[in-house]
Amino acid sequence: MNDRIRALEGINPSIPSPARMYDYYLGGKDNFASDREAAEKMIEIGLQMGNDAREMARSNRGFIGRAVEHLVARGIRQFVDIGAGLPTQENVHEVARRHAPDARVVYADNDPVVLIHARALLASDPGTIVVSGDLRDPAAILDSPAVRAHLDLGEPFAVLMAAVLHFIPDDAEAAAITAEIRERLPSGGYLVLSHVNNGDVNPELAAEGRKVYASSSSRGLAERDAAQILTFFDGLDMVGPGLAPVAVWKADRAQPADLSKPGIAAGVGRKP
Repeated sequence: MNDRIRALEGINPSIPSPARMYDYYLGGKDNFASDREAAEKMIEIGLQMGNDAREMARSNRGFIGRAVEHLVARGIRQFVDIGAGLPTQENVHEVARRHAPDARVVYADNDPVVLIHARALLASDPGTIVVSGDLRDPAAILDSPAVRAHLDLGEPFAVLMAAVLHFIPDDAEAAAITAEIRERLPSGGYLVLSHVNNGDVNPELAAEGRKVYASSSSRGLAERDAAQILTFFDGLDMVGPGLAPVAVWKADRAQPADLSKPGIAAGVGRKP
């Protein structure tokens, strides 16, 4: 990681960041030793559970791409990616623009490393903006003057929350966040969400995983079951198979998917 990032005020390189750990899972280089150490612990725990954190991260990126392609095909041209993470391949704006050059994207994150990288990358892109915003306060993101100037929130738009809501350990707070987003979506808007699914998880291994993230900047991790995750889509019409593992979610897949194995579950819901 370059000296400019290291010197950025407010960053403690000794505390792992979920965004930088995710970057490591994806094979990126924008991470510190603490991030790599924590990520390797999660990889080891995941392998004992029968899955690989690196593969799950790649599958999650694949889900985002397929979901965005589906929404563009349905006429969506506005996207708000909350907890966007560090720029990587096949970002939301890249996928959307490939099919709709007029698509407009807002990336929101509260990690200073994410913000400096994303702003540098997208400085010359008028169709995409990056704003500082906290998942815990989605209204502040949507009411931001920059977002209001960039998007027409009276028209259908999609909110993406990919592999971030599980960093809100409190169930009531997670429910309130998603309820606020659903309320703000206009008719024809979409919620795109992926979340750690506990499935038939080994309790001791799950506790080890929570301990790793408790020492990170997120200060916690919540595995939730499929029934809990589905409540985040209350009042929305589910697309395709409904809730499914990220690796198999496809908009044209009609049959239900097996969510008994621990991993990341994903879904897309449309507001009637």
